[in-house]
Amino acid sequence: MSELGGKELIDLSTGERLGMIHEADLVVDPEDGAIAAILLPERRGFWRKARGEIAIPWAAIRTIGPEMVIVELGPARARAYG
Repeated sequence: MSELGGKELIDLSTGERLGMIHEADLVVDPEDGAIAAILLPERRGFWRKARGEIAIPWAAIRTIGPEMVIVELGPARARAYG
């Protein structure tokens, strides 16, 4: 996680900047310890206040580059906990 911390998350489907990984929490599968998802605060509006979270399944990650992580969420991205 420390190596990913400074990277920005970008949605391949829309080109939208989703946020920075250091703002996110990880969901870990208790049975096998694998990372199941990334929970990223959803920031919208003029003041960019957090409004719930975006659940990004670990399987949605397409590429991890030197400065960004490309994910493919599709047009109906999952919202959780908000």
